[in-house]
Amino acid sequence: MKYSRLAFLFIGIVDLVLFVFLAVAATITGDTGLLSENLIWLAMAVMAFCLSYLFPQFIQKDERMKLIRQKGIFFSFFAFLFYSILLTTLLHTNLIQLTGSETISILTSLMICTVFISWVVLSKIY
Repeated sequence: MKYSRLAFLFIGIVDLVLFVFLAVAATITGDTGLLSENLIWLAMAVMAFCLSYLFPQFIQKDERMKLIRQKGIFFSFFAFLFYSILLTTLLHTNLIQLTGSETISILTSLMICTVFISWVVLSKIY
């Protein structure tokens, strides 16, 4: 059990280092599109760190963990609606200009982070 927790922590550190490397490379080359498309690595790092924290609790598979998963998905649904409305408003008013792939990458990263961070917060509450 302890080995898997360390594996998630190791994967999170590797993903974080990869994101930092790609972000620095994108900043040096001045390509902002490349930076937004690499956000998925940051989201994967957040996911791995959250799974590292939640692993001892999730392995139990009891009613408490089912409740945390259900409520986390419920809150994430409304967060996704908020992110979609916000991005659509910003894109239609030309406050930001993103390509389709950048927009999908940002939405995917936000959803991954929202689901797993909400599970950590809800595991603290319940």
